[in-house]
Amino acid sequence: MVRIVVHHPSAVCPRVTDAERITVLVPFTERTRRWNLLRSHQWSVVEVIRLTTEDPDIVGYGETVPLYTWGRVPEEALRAVRGANPAGFLGDDTLGAGLQQAVYDVVGKTLGVPMHTLLGRSQVREACPLSWWSNDMPPEVLAAEAQDALAAGYLSHKFKARPWFCVYEQVERVSAVTPPYYTLDLDWNQMLLDVGRAAPVLRRLDGYERIGIYETPIRQQRYTDYRRLRDKASHPIADHAKMTSTPESLPRTLPDSIAAEALDGYVVSGGVSAVTEQAILIGAANRTMWLQLVGTGITTAYAVQLGAVLPAATWPAVTCMNIYSEQLLRTPIAVEGGYTAVPDAPGLGVDVDEDALERLRMTPGDGPEPYQRDYPGLYLTVDWPGGRRRYYDGIDQLWEDAFAGNIPVQEPGVRLDIQLEGEVEDYPAIKARVARSPLWAAVP
Repeated sequence: MVRIVVHHPSAVCPRVTDAERITVLVPFTERTRRWNLLRSHQWSVVEVIRLTTEDPDIVGYGETVPLYTWGRVPEEALRAVRGANPAGFLGDDTLGAGLQQAVYDVVGKTLGVPMHTLLGRSQVREACPLSWWSNDMPPEVLAAEAQDALAAGYLSHKFKARPWFCVYEQVERVSAVTPPYYTLDLDWNQMLLDVGRAAPVLRRLDGYERIGIYETPIRQQRYTDYRRLRDKASHPIADHAKMTSTPESLPRTLPDSIAAEALDGYVVSGGVSAVTEQAILIGAANRTMWLQLVGTGITTAYAVQLGAVLPAATWPAVTCMNIYSEQLLRTPIAVEGGYTAVPDAPGLGVDVDEDALERLRMTPGDGPEPYQRDYPGLYLTVDWPGGRRRYYDGIDQLWEDAFAGNIPVQEPGVRLDIQLEGEVEDYPAIKARVARSPLWAAVP
């Protein structure tokens, strides 16, 4: 693993006097709130790390979405940086997401330079492409999200394509409200299963003008199958550069997929050293990538600083910033013509809104999962044409059923609905029944 450390004659930073966790509950936007219940409802919990130093004017910030992250911040890492020179921790991915960002923010502010100058690589772009992100949601809701994205300056939109929503209707509804240069990147998370089932779907989608990239359409690491699928589709196919969070996964995945010519590009996430290592390999193989680092405006600033110096990061970065009602910044990150400017102010280049941190602060719970929050009781219904309905206890049960091949892969006209407790009759009886196993039934 490459560790990026910059030795600078002026890199004598004020020592860290405190490393503080601030947990906040950032509301989702009104439209995304219901559909985020399917998978990402816990992303509203955000942990901000605040580093104070001997210099009262030098304060660093970073953030972690602790229930979706490449690395939580360990308590021992916080202890290690207290009383230490933060420059000694540059490039150390073991710090976790929020603490590593805060370290770069402090060192950059000390030296009066933006974070990207600390990465030991030349700046290759002054603005980075950024993508709007949507969970799996009905076609009409996705189209409304696309209208908001376009109004906010975005020209790229990644969404979760699933066998329980009609992907063709999703693309058509978005196409009806966006210009031809608005592109859609579709992420199946392996749910097209295999080449035989995926190829007809991708060939049909190839006929739509707004299609951009197909992400992880079939099961991961089947590189021979991905190579076959590339020959059948007209648009780029991408997958994650690392399939797991363990360092040992990289030699087994990225180089192997490059050698097999299995993919056109990659999804890259992680800390500074891991991201840089992956980007170097991807660029050397003449492939491209997007950065995928989930969070509010703080993480988005971090992603843009990385994108400024990574030549292979030509595809729009995905940070999911748009699902939050607030960016946690005094001046929100703006997008124009699909791009956001790389901040040239010191550190991450953004001003964190302390008032927002206090207003949204929450107290983590006790136990092994202190960030976990309750969410409304629900069950799911999936309807196909012809009066076929299947009931599910929740999204995990539905995922298992889909991966087992028990439902159609991408049948036109399919529709999922969320049935919330208190909104439907006979909720207790149906919930108790589907808790045991999914249930086929005719549409009432």
